[in-house]
Amino acid sequence: MKKKIIQAVEKLKPEIIESMKKFISINSVNPRSGGPGEKEMAEWLENLIKDWGFDVIERHDAKDIAVPYGYRPNIVAKILGSEGKRTIWIVTHMDKVPEGDLSLWNSDPFTPVEKDGKIFGRGAEDNGSSLIASLYAAKTILSLKIKPKDNIALAFVSDEETGSDYGIKHLVKLGIFGKDDLFIVPDSGEPDGSFIEIAEKSIAWLKITTKGKQAHASRPDIAKNAHRFGLKFASQLDEYLNEKYTLENKLFDYPKSSFEPTKKEGNVDNINTIPGTDIVYFDCRILPNYNLEEIFSDIKRFTEEFSKKYNIEIEIEKLQFEQAAPPTDENSEIVKKLKNAIKEMRNIEPRVGGIGGGTCAAIVRRAGFPAVVWATIDETAHQPNEYVVINNLIEDTKVYTYLIANS
Repeated sequence: MKKKIIQAVEKLKPEIIESMKKFISINSVNPRSGGPGEKEMAEWLENLIKDWGFDVIERHDAKDIAVPYGYRPNIVAKILGSEGKRTIWIVTHMDKVPEGDLSLWNSDPFTPVEKDGKIFGRGAEDNGSSLIASLYAAKTILSLKIKPKDNIALAFVSDEETGSDYGIKHLVKLGIFGKDDLFIVPDSGEPDGSFIEIAEKSIAWLKITTKGKQAHASRPDIAKNAHRFGLKFASQLDEYLNEKYTLENKLFDYPKSSFEPTKKEGNVDNINTIPGTDIVYFDCRILPNYNLEEIFSDIKRFTEEFSKKYNIEIEIEKLQFEQAAPPTDENSEIVKKLKNAIKEMRNIEPRVGGIGGGTCAAIVRRAGFPAVVWATIDETAHQPNEYVVINNLIEDTKVYTYLIANS
């Protein structure tokens, strides 16, 4: 079996590489980040797999007025098992983040470039490499006419990059998952493939709006500089949170909670105007030891005290707010299955742990399902010159194929 899988995947290597390049070439940037969404990507995938021999291919679109076509596509492709009492799901996402500063790219982000054993382009690692690897693992199983005991389902979802309301959360609400189902979410990992993620931190994205009074820069006496107070507030909040929430959890590579001021919106277009509004954002990744609502209440109290002290209006808005689910048991069946597949196909003894990033696994864990996250990546996601190592793409395909074949 192992030898057949290796030979079959190697035979598909040219096709895998071409599909990886096609994925990169499609602009599926999330519409809430200014992109066109996943429609074109979904149409390409459906057309690609329609004759592969899947027992079921279905769509579960979510209505969304943010795109002109009115919906966000979600695709499920299923191989029915010989017993079919449960389903093992591999969940990947079709949406991408924006390309960012084009001057930092060595080539066009949506024109794939193969160089030095890598393929460069937006979405190569996040989440194209794993989507393609899982897809061709299924094709390998179908071509070898292997009938797993369990059902195997690939879910290609939308909206992972901005909260998953129109993606995996939509599928959870539809109730398409069975109570005994198991989940693999290949959306994080390490360069040597030795890390299996079983836990994630809570996520809080906060929008902080400071409101003052706009005036000419020569008249600070009649103005209230929202930018000055916004900077002061962000700095003090940053210090307050990092000094108060200091617990460590060794399950995570970065063992502490993080409270990072990130995005800053423009306030005025000219130098000689004192801004009346200032907007900044925080990305907080908080250990599951803490209750997210309690921290938010603490932030609100801090905000009220600051506002009263400086006589300034500050609003705090939740953009993404996800309390961490309990970790997947490291002795659960899906962890054991994945560990075994990695050992057999890669000769690697993997370790388990937690991450600060958010994946679809956190959402299915909150719904009560065991989930693992694994892939072989160099952590170039969201960066300029994002890439996938071709050898990792092929070797990960073999791991997923072996896991499916033995399910």
